[in-house]
Amino acid sequence: MSEKPSVLFVCVHNAGRSQMAAAYLNHLSGGRIEVRSAGSEPADRVNPAAVEAMLEEGIDIRAETPKLLTTEAVKASDVVITMGCGDTCPIFPGKRYEDWELEDPAGKRVAAVRPIRDEIKSRIEGLIDELLPSGV
Repeated sequence: MSEKPSVLFVCVHNAGRSQMAAAYLNHLSGGRIEVRSAGSEPADRVNPAAVEAMLEEGIDIRAETPKLLTTEAVKASDVVITMGCGDTCPIFPGKRYEDWELEDPAGKRVAAVRPIRDEIKSRIEGLIDELLPSGV
């Protein structure tokens, strides 16, 4: 892994789960981890319920836009975390891959997105503990 670890979050539309995860990782790591997110079939905009749920946490993702998954993004990342995108993510040797099974927030109201958001936050906190040794 590089000096500054890099993580790529991938879901189908890059509009909910992966956007929330990327925002949490960037926020909670204080920029000590390089963060990317992408989707195999990006949506036109970030899920409004995900935006609202993250605003409740003091994290503003209104300016984010869904991005298309590229092999370059995968190659440039140390850790690739998929969230319900199946086999659409290219596999490269030497990368760490994880699949986080999380409910899709698409079409849900903010009350239903909050538990998904909270699960993502918990997983992000664990990921930060793994990637950044204490004291770094």
